[in-house]
Amino acid sequence: MHISAKADYAARALLELAREPTRPLTCEAIASSQRIPFRFLKSVVGELRRAGLVRSQRGCEGGYWLGRPADEITLLDVSRVVDGELLTLRGETVATLDYPGAASGLPGVWRRIEADAAAVLGAVTVASLLPADDAPTLAGEGPAGQSAA
Repeated sequence: MHISAKADYAARALLELAREPTRPLTCEAIASSQRIPFRFLKSVVGELRRAGLVRSQRGCEGGYWLGRPADEITLLDVSRVVDGELLTLRGETVATLDYPGAASGLPGVWRRIEADAAAVLGAVTVASLLPADDAPTLAGEGPAGQSAA
């Protein structure tokens, strides 16, 4: 399994947003804090926004917040938003693989690997990754205590 830079950057951006749920963060601030290339991050955050994992507000008081509470966003959500399928083989999903003869059992192995990876990523939330001293008390809230949902 390959973890893309997009998935890594997306998860790191969401962690920064979860750490500061009461105020918006700019892409510049996230990029600087996480040492992520700004232009790449801007694109990734756009994908997260379109998927509803992040919301935004324009203007001098603007920036980005989580689109859902941090304990409702899993690494599986993040990976699927930015990368699509978890596991592909030569550009095909493993669900469609079918080999003849001696290799007929191999697609089942690839499918189990994908299912196991999905189970692990689906069990890890953004909130669960925050260090205890960074855990927000108002996870998923935006400005003035308004829910980000």
